[in-house]
Amino acid sequence: MSLAAPPQDPHAPRFRVRPPANWMNDPNGPFRWRGRYHLFYQHNPDAPVHANVHWGHASSPDLAHWEHHPIALTPTPGGPDEAGCWSGCVVDDGGVPTAVYTGVDRDHGGLGTICLARAADPDDPALTDWTPLPTPVVTGPPEGLDVVMFRDPFVFRHDGRRWALVGAGHADGTPSALLYDCDDLADWRFAGVLLDGRDPAAAAAFGDRATGWECPQLYATRGGEWVLVVSLWDGDPWTTGYLTGRLDRDLRFSARAGGLLDHGRDFYAPAVLQEPDRALLWGWSWEAREQAEADWAGVLTAPRVVDVHPDGALRVTPAPELRRLRAAEPFVVAPGRAALPTAYDLTVGARGQATVSLLRSASGAELTVRLDPAEGTVTLDRGDWPREGAGAPIVVQVPPDEELTVRVLVDGSLYELFVGDRATVTERVYHRPDDVRELRVPSGATVTGWELVPPTHG
Repeated sequence: MSLAAPPQDPHAPRFRVRPPANWMNDPNGPFRWRGRYHLFYQHNPDAPVHANVHWGHASSPDLAHWEHHPIALTPTPGGPDEAGCWSGCVVDDGGVPTAVYTGVDRDHGGLGTICLARAADPDDPALTDWTPLPTPVVTGPPEGLDVVMFRDPFVFRHDGRRWALVGAGHADGTPSALLYDCDDLADWRFAGVLLDGRDPAAAAAFGDRATGWECPQLYATRGGEWVLVVSLWDGDPWTTGYLTGRLDRDLRFSARAGGLLDHGRDFYAPAVLQEPDRALLWGWSWEAREQAEADWAGVLTAPRVVDVHPDGALRVTPAPELRRLRAAEPFVVAPGRAALPTAYDLTVGARGQATVSLLRSASGAELTVRLDPAEGTVTLDRGDWPREGAGAPIVVQVPPDEELTVRVLVDGSLYELFVGDRATVTERVYHRPDDVRELRVPSGATVTGWELVPPTHG
C-alpha cells in the first residue's frame, strides 16, 4: 500500500510518511536493513488523538516510495508497556533488528522503563513481526539523581562499543541526557550525565525554559565532529535544538556551538539514522488546527541530510533521493507568475532583496518568503493564515552572501523551507477553498519548480 493521501482532504500530505488514518507523533527507529529503509512512529490506530500509543511502521527502498506495514509494537496487557510503547530506536543486535523503546506500565508515576523487542524473522525484508521481551532492561532512572522525567532511549556506537542516551529532567528543573553502557543490550549500566542544561553552550543556545530533554540523538559527521540533538520540553513539547562538538574516548561531550534545529513552530522529536557516509533525520510535524473533523493527525517531514559547517553550525539539506519525486519537466523556470500544484519542490535564488508569493487569499493577503542576501535574512510571512500562537513572521538569520537560495518543499499543508544549507523552517498552512495557489517571483530572481508525482520503479 502506498502513502498517497485520500484525495478528499487537500491538507493531507501525499508524499511524506504518515498512517492512512488516526494519530501519529514521534518518528522512531529509522533503520536500514537488507536494502530497505524502515521508519517507525508513535501511532494510535483507533483515533486521531494522542493516546493508546503503538509503533506504526513503513519502509522504502529509496526514501521516496514508502509502503505501509502492520503495526510493529502493541502494548502488552499486564506488561511493562501496557500503557504505551513510547519513543526509542532500532539497532542491529548480532544480526537481529531490535527495538529499544520506552515502556510505560499501568502503575507508572511519569517515569518510563527501557524495553526491548526483537524482529521475529530477521530474514523478512519487511520486518513484519516483532516479539517484545517480557522484562525491561532498565526499570527506571538511576538512584541519587532526583529524576522526574526519564524516557526515549537512543543507542549509538563510539570507539567500537555500544552506548545509549536517555532523555531526562530533574526535580530542580534541569534537563539532561543520561549516558548508559549497553554494549550488551541485556545489561545496561549507568555511566553518568553526558550533558545537562547548565552547560554554557547549551544555556547559550537554548536558554533556561526547558525542564527536560526528550528524544536525545547523538551522531558523528564525516569530519569527525559530533552532534547532539534534543527536543526541548517545558511541560509540553516546545522546540528542538542541537549542539556540535567533540566526543572524547572517555565519552565527554565538549560542545562548541548550538542553536535551533528548526525555526518553525510545527517540528518536534526528530530521529536520526547514522549511515556510514551521512546522517539522515526525520521530524514530526504536528497539526496546527482543531482536529474535530479530520480523521488523521500528524506527519513526518521529508528526510534531511545533517552535517556540520566549519564554524560549528548545523548543515542541513533535503535528502537527494527526494529528486525522484519530481515530475519529468519543471512547471516554472523563470520569474513571473505560475499556478502552483498542491505538492511541489521549488528553488528560488536572489542577489538582491526579493519577495516570493506562494499563496493568495480572497482578501488579497499573501503568504510570502522574503530574501535579503545582504542582511542574510529569510522571512516567512503567513499573511492572514494565522495559527495558534503565531502572529509574527518568522525571520531566519544566516551569514550574508552575494546570493541567497531557498528551497521550498510543499506537500498539502506541510511547508518545509531550507535556507541554503544553514537553516530550516517547518510550518503547517491550511488552505481555504477560495485561496489561490499562485507563485509570483520578481524579475532578477531565479526560480525552478517541479510538481511532485508518485515515483515509478523499473
